[in-house]
Amino acid sequence: MKQITQKLRSGEMQILEASIPAMGKGQVLVQNFYSLISAGTESSTVKAARKGYIGKAKERPQQVKQVIDTLVSQGPVQTYRAVMKKLDAYSPLGYSCVGEVVDMAPDVGEFQVGDVVACGGQSACHAEVVSVPVNLCVKVPQRAEGIAHSEEYFKQAAYNTIGAIAMQGVRQADLKLGETCAVIGMGLLGQLTAALLKVSGVRVIGIDVDPAMVKLGEEHCLDLALLRDDPGIDGKILEYTDGIGCDAVIITAASKSLDPINFAGAISRKKATIVVVGDIPTGFDREPYFYKKELTVKMSCSYGPGRYDPEYEEKGRDYPVGYIRWTEKRNMQAFQELISQGKIDISYLTTHVFKLADAPQAYDVILGKTEPYVGILIEYDQKNASRKDAKAQRKEKIVLRPSAFSLRP
Repeated sequence: MKQITQKLRSGEMQILEASIPAMGKGQVLVQNFYSLISAGTESSTVKAARKGYIGKAKERPQQVKQVIDTLVSQGPVQTYRAVMKKLDAYSPLGYSCVGEVVDMAPDVGEFQVGDVVACGGQSACHAEVVSVPVNLCVKVPQRAEGIAHSEEYFKQAAYNTIGAIAMQGVRQADLKLGETCAVIGMGLLGQLTAALLKVSGVRVIGIDVDPAMVKLGEEHCLDLALLRDDPGIDGKILEYTDGIGCDAVIITAASKSLDPINFAGAISRKKATIVVVGDIPTGFDREPYFYKKELTVKMSCSYGPGRYDPEYEEKGRDYPVGYIRWTEKRNMQAFQELISQGKIDISYLTTHVFKLADAPQAYDVILGKTEPYVGILIEYDQKNASRKDAKAQRKEKIVLRPSAFSLRP
């Protein structure tokens, strides 16, 4: 099968022939229809890989610490060999896809061959066939109106992982019907967050530095769309909220500036909640907003409860619904239900679709910013992979290792 990879030493993108992934206990083998490129996470990974050794070290201080620990315990020779081995490895990319079940482990009972499923996690990568743990895989339901699955439907279902991340941020905000939430950062994640808020009966204010993203949100999912540098933006938000301020603010922006978190404090009402979803610093100014308003700041952990827990993700041990209502898998299921019922339509987010053979061009668009983009999908030839192919092609051709230098969503 074919898979998109990058070499960590140089950041070179390649489409390689790889073995069909082996299925472990509790895993599902899926033939991909589409996978979504996460422009933020994946571009950071590729940019880091294309930097020199010093640049790589600055981007990954935690890995530098691991190298130093290895140097102390094993000496320079073994440390050098270990680092070079990682840098010479091919690293998979991607973590959100949709496809058809072609096989499953004997202990998997909730899926059947032929089911259309949406997948998440590091194993849901850009490849023709992926093997995904059962708790990171959900059925894509038929549309409630009885309309069969379609290519356009599959494209929306491929947003599975980003949709779950957005949904977890919304749940952390804990908003009630009729309340107001501001979303700071109207990129792909912000657009999805706003769409989920709007369908839940929340009034949505969207803020971004990019006029194109503000306009896109205004056309589809925002009640009030504002540029960050709009004159009197604080006053406009205060007027829109009848002098109250926002009941919650969800930050989906990625920035090295303290402006997003401090601005969130400025536009919040007393005792409001600020949810941090994006990659921003949180060393906010205590005065005059956070202390005097008694604001609550929450971190939203990726797809939801279960994320980064090996017992849940790798061993398939679910959390009882009576104790944890919304796990990462249940967030994915809820997101797919909203799409299937037509309550959200995110088709407008897909600006580019690349065939697998042309996938490196997709990263050129993202890194070079040669043209506007929002959602970028990789399309796979559904006729070339089948259950028979998946079982027959287990002969190993190249080993792909998850990278210690790659970002985990």
